Amino acid sequence: MIRLSGRFRSALIIGLQGIRARKTRTLLSMISLFLGVLAVVVVQTGASIAERARLADVELTEGIDGTTVLELNPTPEAAKIVVDTLDGSTGATALVSVAATIGEPGVTAVNPGGSPFDEDWGAPQDCTPDGVCTARPAGQAIDLQISAMTSDVREFRPFRHRSGEWLDFTTIPALAPRLVLNEEAARGFAEHRVPAELHIPGATSNITPQFIGVVDDGNTSPTAYARLDELNNWLSAEGVVDPNGGNGVQVMLAPGNPVAQVLTAKLRGIGVDTYARTINSRKDMQDELKLFRLIFLAMAALVLLIGVAGILNVGLATVGERVEEFALRRAVGTPRSLLAGIVLAETLLTGLLTAAAAIGLSAAGLKALSALFGDQQPFLRDVQFPWEAGVAGIIAGLIAGILGGFVPALRAAGIPIATVMRA
Repeated sequence: MIRLSGRFRSALIIGLQGIRARKTRTLLSMISLFLGVLAVVVVQTGASIAERARLADVELTEGIDGTTVLELNPTPEAAKIVVDTLDGSTGATALVSVAATIGEPGVTAVNPGGSPFDEDWGAPQDCTPDGVCTARPAGQAIDLQISAMTSDVREFRPFRHRSGEWLDFTTIPALAPRLVLNEEAARGFAEHRVPAELHIPGATSNITPQFIGVVDDGNTSPTAYARLDELNNWLSAEGVVDPNGGNGVQVMLAPGNPVAQVLTAKLRGIGVDTYARTINSRKDMQDELKLFRLIFLAMAALVLLIGVAGILNVGLATVGERVEEFALRRAVGTPRSLLAGIVLAETLLTGLLTAAAAIGLSAAGLKALSALFGDQQPFLRDVQFPWEAGVAGIIAGLIAGILGGFVPALRAAGIPIATVMRA
């Protein structure tokens, strides 16, 4: 074991001396190998960033991994139980979806039914008991969904702040409901001038809302977020939760929150069934991300093979120039295995140096990308260089060094001692 360790040390030292003596050839080998190793590192880094980007988008609309989501039929009695059970609890919030119109009452909105402003879902009609239906006149109004919350939902859905401020749940409920718009709703109000009059079916009167901020929630339909207790100033429980109005109730809870069992038992007691699911977006996207990574790894492997061919060519040329040196070493008793180790050590060191350069460039590039575009793309904000990419780069460098140096090492080990007599 000690003898093998000594041979390895000797091969490493002589390999380093060979690299220093032939800097130009080493540089050519590194250049031919650099793109291949860089491709492997970039693929691994890109896969990690793609996973982070996909998760960031899903978290906006669905929620953070591990969140338990309870969905139930929207009945007034069930809504009261939800609100009472969640009152004062942490790690849980309820969202009640309410259809609303802001603008002129009794007209066809510019986006009927709360559709995205680039789509047309058709104008609504008012029908009499006799079956006669007439379309509402066009007017200046915007249909949207209002998500009324019992507490801050950003614990589960990390919305991206765009402007203004978010709802403050620690203050006294305001008589004029404060609304935070998503980007689609904000675009609609920027493009269309409508009266500041909020109409919700079942409300005692129309309300003057306050727009206090804009967030990116990943939703393509116009949506606003409000405090449920502020809507209750104008709307009874029967109005907030109307089973015939298309409203929905959703409860989001932190992993392991005991409120889920209590709430489910109470709702089952009044005959309301709940549907529970746990968000596991990372697992759901695993196959897709694996396929993406395999495709690009195959492309990177092709580039790496081209680099291996280059280092193999340079290695064979170097051995051809050092025939007399290796023959002389054989004449003074150097084992064939040590000669092979010298050549292999040079290519391995070249591969490791190339891997270090590729990893360093990728890490610097990722840091620059985060600094330049982190404010525009949240998934790039404070992103760290993935250790998997560094490990993949080192492995790629070692594999390239072995493949590129194996044939030259065999050739060096096979040089006969008699060659020195012809030198």
